[in-house]
Amino acid sequence: MSFTIRPYQPRDLRALYTICLQTGDSGADATAHFRDPDLLGHYFAAPYGVLMPETSFVLADGHDEACGYILGARDTAEFAARCEREWFPELRARYPLPPPDDHSPDARMIRAIHAGIVVDEVAREYPAHLHIDILPVAQKQGWGRRLMETFLNRLRELGAPAVHLGVGARNLNAIAFYERMGFHRIRGDEHAIMYGMRL
Repeated sequence: MSFTIRPYQPRDLRALYTICLQTGDSGADATAHFRDPDLLGHYFAAPYGVLMPETSFVLADGHDEACGYILGARDTAEFAARCEREWFPELRARYPLPPPDDHSPDARMIRAIHAGIVVDEVAREYPAHLHIDILPVAQKQGWGRRLMETFLNRLRELGAPAVHLGVGARNLNAIAFYERMGFHRIRGDEHAIMYGMRL
């Protein structure tokens, strides 16, 4: 099967949700964990395509359907502020806060939507950030590297000095990929690792 990398288009929005969910369990399919299949995408994927199309790219298959993406923002603080104004208010109205004793994956994501994007202190030194996910049909063929190179080149064009990303500590394939790409570990614990790269 042939694949191509192209800029995000509005018709890709539903695919962002699908890809995010089907890679949302440390790279594995998270569909079985969520009652509402859109919750992960509401937070981790869709707002980038809608609000930051200039730094959103998809990997498209031979039918020009998205089967992977790399999404991010040149300035994390600016992105968080735009989400507060333009993205989260409608979602917070749609999803009321769950009761405190609800610890389901759905409840955790709804609380994240209500909390908004917390800008980590690392964003002062590494202001850009990214998310990359590829469905199994296109994995292990070099497309992750090409997506990352496309995105990093765009950040350089936009004048971003550095970029960061977070990854779950048990996502060993992603960790190995980021380190091969030249990201260095900023900090980490048993749950998550923060990586950075100067551009």
